[in-house]
Amino acid sequence: MQDWLKEYETKLPFTVFELLKERTKELDEKKAKKIFEKTLKEYKKYQTIPGEAVGIIAAQSIGEPGTQMTMKTFHFAGVAEVAVPQGLPRFIELVDVRKTPKYPVMWVYLKENKSREKAVEIARKIEMVTVEKVASIKENFAEKEAVIKLDSKKLKEHGLKTADVAQKIEAKIKKKVTVGRNEIIIKEKKMPLKNLRRITNKIKQVHIAGIEGIRRAAVVQRNGEYVVQTDGTNLKEILQVEEIDHTRTISNNVKEVEKVLGIEAARNVLLNEAAGVLKDQNLNVNIRHLMLVADLMTVTGIVKPVGRQGISGQKRSVLARAAFEETVRHLLDAAIDGTEDKLTGIAENIIVGKPIPSGTGKVELIMKMVKK
Repeated sequence: MQDWLKEYETKLPFTVFELLKERTKELDEKKAKKIFEKTLKEYKKYQTIPGEAVGIIAAQSIGEPGTQMTMKTFHFAGVAEVAVPQGLPRFIELVDVRKTPKYPVMWVYLKENKSREKAVEIARKIEMVTVEKVASIKENFAEKEAVIKLDSKKLKEHGLKTADVAQKIEAKIKKKVTVGRNEIIIKEKKMPLKNLRRITNKIKQVHIAGIEGIRRAAVVQRNGEYVVQTDGTNLKEILQVEEIDHTRTISNNVKEVEKVLGIEAARNVLLNEAAGVLKDQNLNVNIRHLMLVADLMTVTGIVKPVGRQGISGQKRSVLARAAFEETVRHLLDAAIDGTEDKLTGIAENIIVGKPIPSGTGKVELIMKMVKK
């Protein structure tokens, strides 16, 4: 290693230093040194001073542009059934960590042969097919029977046969069916009429092909390649499909990603989704502030919402919890349990009128008396 490089090795983060070293190895010393110097200057500019109130800065950085967000939903690629939520509703979903987003979506990337035809083939393969998608159901109350008329063209599209559909229906309703040429008949003379309607409603939703939960799959273009975008998610099942690239396929459901891929993946989804929502609204928020929120939500190993059910409601300080919501309940519970507040945070120190542990309040000075 050249002598001048050693100076930057200790001043820059290891990954940044190694990347710069690799990228500048073909340049002469003067140009390389200039790049290193500029990087160091930028790095120092973005460092946080010890004791800085990063929480309130991040809150202001995200909260102020958040007031400009719209309430719209964007329909992707002109396909009304595949919608991507945007703006404030989506941002609220993320910070609340909703168990199921209003519009759950997956982006399914292909391994090879990234042609549109291949993408359409995979879209058909993974899209959930129910009986009502390939058949029409007629009820005959006089004869107490339900007749399922199958569309042979649609069956062929999905590689299905009448016998396959009949088998799935039998397994679901636990009754014997009569199979005709392109029809399935369910008949039971002793059955009450209200049960007939209940059975036909159940039959419509019988899953006969594809992956459960994927209501619709559409082929769209992303960064020059064909990607299957789905309405509805089932990440666990999708990752088992051989043709898809499991290293890039992802869901916008944070809780699902946490369950299937783990907490680090969930943190990345939180960060990317939040950044994407703000970018779509043309709002510029420093990524470090979003990273701070994502880190805080995932630091315990479980994705927690920002609110009384999560971060704010689980603070150690009784006074900090009481300052947020349900003041009387928190103070009463603390009084009953004899809880002690160590006054280590910001909110509780403001309440009792003490200097906050931030900025100059973070520093303790000890004076040494010297006798002359």
